[in-house]
Amino acid sequence: QVQLEESGGGLVQAGGSLRLSCTAPGRSFVTYRAGWFRQTPGKEREFVAAITSRGSGGSKFYADTVKGRFTISRDKDKNAVYLQMNSLKPEDTAVYHCAAKQFGISTGATDRDNYDYWGQGTQVTVSS
Repeated sequence: QVQLEESGGGLVQAGGSLRLSCTAPGRSFVTYRAGWFRQTPGKEREFVAAITSRGSGGSKFYADTVKGRFTISRDKDKNAVYLQMNSLKPEDTAVYHCAAKQFGISTGATDRDNYDYWGQGTQVTVSS
């Protein structure tokens, strides 16, 4: 079982920035495809961003709603994946979950059913 730990959520004003972190203690995280999904009450969990495993080239994918504002990245030495969120909007308010799949490739990167491990989530609240 892979445990994912998220951090970095919080309250920020519209236009502000936050950086979310996801780590997988004891795992070589570069061998995993990592994704960020978000969920608000009463809605399905939606795709935000993903980065494929190192062996698959580290390709990045973004939802249209965050393209140009959010950036996903990986730090091999810190065994972490980050989501840098800039120009935040109130509609970005949600619980953000990190997800992972070992040796994950580009196919299925945006599909929440194509991930095997999930973190508990971190709350992001953007005030207007």
